[in-house]
Amino acid sequence: MSLGSVPTELGERFGAAGQELALVGGWVRDALLDRGDDDLDLTTSARPEQTLELLSGWADTVWTVGQAFGTIAARKGNRTIEITTYRSERYDAGSRKPEVSYGDSLVADLRRRDFTINAMAVRLPRPDFVDPFGGLADLATGVLRTPGTPQESFSDDPLRMMRAARFAAQLSFAVDPAVVSAMTEMAQRITIVSTERVRDELSRLLLAPHPRAGLELMVRTGLADHVLPELPALQLEIDEHHRHKDVYEHSLTVLEQAIAMEDRIDDGGPDLVVRLAALLHDIGKPRTRRFEPGGGVSFHHHEVIGARLARRRLAELRYPKQVVDDVADLTELHLRFHGYAGGEWTDSAVRRYVRDAGPLLSRLHVLTRADSTTRNRRKAVALQRSYDDLERRIAALAEQEELERIRPDLDGNAIMATLGIPPGPKVGEAYRYLLELRMESGPLGEDKAREALLTWWEAQG
Repeated sequence: MSLGSVPTELGERFGAAGQELALVGGWVRDALLDRGDDDLDLTTSARPEQTLELLSGWADTVWTVGQAFGTIAARKGNRTIEITTYRSERYDAGSRKPEVSYGDSLVADLRRRDFTINAMAVRLPRPDFVDPFGGLADLATGVLRTPGTPQESFSDDPLRMMRAARFAAQLSFAVDPAVVSAMTEMAQRITIVSTERVRDELSRLLLAPHPRAGLELMVRTGLADHVLPELPALQLEIDEHHRHKDVYEHSLTVLEQAIAMEDRIDDGGPDLVVRLAALLHDIGKPRTRRFEPGGGVSFHHHEVIGARLARRRLAELRYPKQVVDDVADLTELHLRFHGYAGGEWTDSAVRRYVRDAGPLLSRLHVLTRADSTTRNRRKAVALQRSYDDLERRIAALAEQEELERIRPDLDGNAIMATLGIPPGPKVGEAYRYLLELRMESGPLGEDKAREALLTWWEAQG
């Protein structure tokens, strides 16, 4: 474990002032996993005002935004540093904010941490490994346990239940049965945590390498009932195309398949929008399920209802508006391909597909491909070939027509000049007519567009 000069200098600086200082938490865990990070997380016996004084004149920049909670942040060279006074924090039954009290013992500080793998420390300046709760052994065996009882840990901060799910997804660790039991028993406590903290933890889980493990844990323990209730609701629904598994299993599989294809996205991955859309794309099915004569099940317009539900849930979780809009749009568009999958795509259908997807096109490609989870090998291959053909058509038309920037052949000024009318609603109607004509027929050129516009105008009376 290589510490570098910054932790050593800090340790000497605090030691000279008669204060203890130790590296803790995720930095120690990740260093032991050979996943080192330049960001340093430290704990100290010094009170925040003392920490601030010791950093002044040494750090390049110092931030005090977390001082009320015992944390002073700084930057030295390329390393970001957070130093927190030994502390404990606890939520009262109805509180959304923790009560913070300072302590005087490193071991007591480690005991109040979420899991044993985060309750290890390295004292500074002379490295001294401290592991009072067996975190190293749990790290070696891949088990997630709490330093004290899980009930104590989750009472101190209910968000730790979601962290358990996140670490299951991030590290592929098994969760100790006692932790699972406490999560099940205390799941409702997550409702006292601020929406923003819950949202951020959910995002970290979804962006982890194996989010399925964490999501399944949330559903199994009842945590998802309070955070993302649309997900467990899918367990009761049978997918009309995949009768061998329910929509819940299908959605998790789509998520995994989308993750495997994220290199197709313009910006690469991991991609929160794609992962949310993959997880939520079928949440409209419970609202639209109908039992048909002969034993069939239908979910007509579930993509429209699902988009509405996804928009509402993500807005309640206070995701940024762009994320909400993008996930809702992808949910509504995810079946569009299947309307054409059985036959030849016309040029106008290709243009509309690209226009409606807009900047989400590469994400829609991934979601649509991932949505094929059939075990019928022949059907799966046919669907993929059909989508390959669509992408080739899009590329060919894009080269010819610049599909991403489809506009009518005449702009608003040209429309007014041609028709001799002032600005107003009729200009918008004419513009929309020319846009539809452009989608159907491709580029016409200004002369033919004017002829078509005048013919349309005459027909309007």
